[in-house]
Amino acid sequence: MKFRSLQDNLRRTLQQRISAGELTGLRLAEQTGFRQAHISNFLNRKRSLSMDGMDRVLNMQRLSVLDLLDPSEVNKRSSLLAPSKDEFDNVALVESDIAATQPLIMSMNVREIQKFKRSFLRKLRSDLHGKRRGWERFVAIKANGESMSMYPRILPGAVVLIDRHYNSVVPYRRGETNIYAVQTKEGCKLRYVEVAGKNLVLRPHNTTYPVQVVTLQADESPQECIVGRICYVGMEV
Repeated sequence: MKFRSLQDNLRRTLQQRISAGELTGLRLAEQTGFRQAHISNFLNRKRSLSMDGMDRVLNMQRLSVLDLLDPSEVNKRSSLLAPSKDEFDNVALVESDIAATQPLIMSMNVREIQKFKRSFLRKLRSDLHGKRRGWERFVAIKANGESMSMYPRILPGAVVLIDRHYNSVVPYRRGETNIYAVQTKEGCKLRYVEVAGKNLVLRPHNTTYPVQVVTLQADESPQECIVGRICYVGMEV
């Protein structure tokens, strides 16, 4: 929400109080120390208030910025999913670029809600490196056509659950290779990952697709490029 919208909502609130007989423009001017003409011009959209002026009006009218927020805008930007009342947890399904870059998932970015057994999610081990402790741990994406590089382990359209608190290159299970979501310049890719010096080697399962090498910046660690470990793949048939 922009500052101008906050001012419009403040005007609306003040005008409602004036219409209800709870306030007058003169009284508001006396409370805030502004000239009455200044308040009148503000209420009639002929001028704006400075941030300091907004604070003075809010303080005298016992309002806060939260009172001026549009509820629909707040809901769109809310990052809290409604808690589940059964043995399942809600996980947001989002676009892959959102999964790769957004620590908290806003409601406006949620395409669907996926249900996963709470007991399943809780038993998954994390292995987190870097400053990602405050990130929502689990997000889901839908695999696109590019995921044919991991055929038959992942098919286009499959729901892919990403554990963003597992960005270690250590195998989750002995003798098995992890599949990761990795952020590259071309977008988020699903691959096996190896570290070779200052390079990430992204290997496909489908050998008709090429191996890709991602060169890390001098101060960049492999874990910064790894979005997370793929811990579930499911598809409707």
